[in-house]
Amino acid sequence: MLETSAEKPVPVRVVSEAISDYINRLGQIWVEGEIAQLNDRAGSGMVYMRLRDPSVDMYLEVTCPRSVFKAVAPLTDNARVVINSKVNFYTPTGRLSLNAKEIRQVGVGELLARLEALKKMLAAEGLFASERKKPLPFLPNKIGLICGRASAAEKDVKENAKRRWPAVIFETREVAVQGADAVIQVSAALQELDSDPDVDVIIITRGGGSFEDLLPFSDEGLVRLAASCKKPIVSAIGHEQDTPLLDLVADLRASTPTDAAKRVVPDIQEEFEKIRQLRQRADRKINDRVVLEMTKVVGLIQRSFASINSRLMRSSEELTHLIARVRTLSPQATLDRGYAVVQRVDGSIVRSPKALTKGEELRLRLAEGVAVATATGESSADSTTQLKKGE
Repeated sequence: MLETSAEKPVPVRVVSEAISDYINRLGQIWVEGEIAQLNDRAGSGMVYMRLRDPSVDMYLEVTCPRSVFKAVAPLTDNARVVINSKVNFYTPTGRLSLNAKEIRQVGVGELLARLEALKKMLAAEGLFASERKKPLPFLPNKIGLICGRASAAEKDVKENAKRRWPAVIFETREVAVQGADAVIQVSAALQELDSDPDVDVIIITRGGGSFEDLLPFSDEGLVRLAASCKKPIVSAIGHEQDTPLLDLVADLRASTPTDAAKRVVPDIQEEFEKIRQLRQRADRKINDRVVLEMTKVVGLIQRSFASINSRLMRSSEELTHLIARVRTLSPQATLDRGYAVVQRVDGSIVRSPKALTKGEELRLRLAEGVAVATATGESSADSTTQLKKGE
């Protein structure tokens, strides 16, 4: 360890040699990455390349003996390789590079095995769980679109969306959708659109392609970024048979770019038809309710009439019975049977012959009028007896 201070600094040479010494102790290491730039100079005994990490914008220079390169040739840009190398730090310039001892190209079978292992790991973490998926808005204010530059996928999404809803608005980010820079550019666009308050949903799309072309959309960093987004994400990568890991973490997986447009934007004609049907249903519901209430009112009126008529008939019968009883109990009825009521001039009723004075004027109330009489005296006992017998 170097001991330095402001008073005792060390020269650049010493620092450079210390770094070189430390790096030399690393020994040989295996490094995986993509070939981003290949420089095969004719006549040179060395082949130069840049090895990049597909998830971040980071490179390492690689120097490879031609014999090592030929052992695995042909290699092209974007090929994924594993290199056994010795890290070299060139002290005069401070340049770090890898000296390749062996190169192995990562085959499709190995990539598939790695993707399957990554898929199982992410699934175990719950990144693909249905309960974490966010619902899409019914009518997004603005749609974020990540696609290739002037791509057919972009055209398909926009044309089909505008055909369904002419007023739809897009916030588009054209990026590399395959190759060395795809993961970096797609990730940057995704972060930008997710932070845009006007964007309600994000579509990530590209057309079909080979397994290698679609590899960026299975990158672990991109998949984790998509899982952390606040906005719902629609993945429309490749075709029906293509299933990159982004499809599994997305909130909705569309089979094609056209399908993505149909799933994100409602059809205005279908919505008008739904409104028309809802209005018809509402009209029928209201009419049915009015008819039902009118039927109830008519029924109540009929019941009221029937109740009133029944009550009137009962009252009429009761009145008839009362009239008959009153007539039966009326004094007039007694008079009609031949009886008379004896009254003095003042109208008082005479109940006993003893109460009469000889010569007193009397009024006899009969059934059909009043007769005037004069009391002649008290009747004889025999006559009284005979009168009672006549009764």
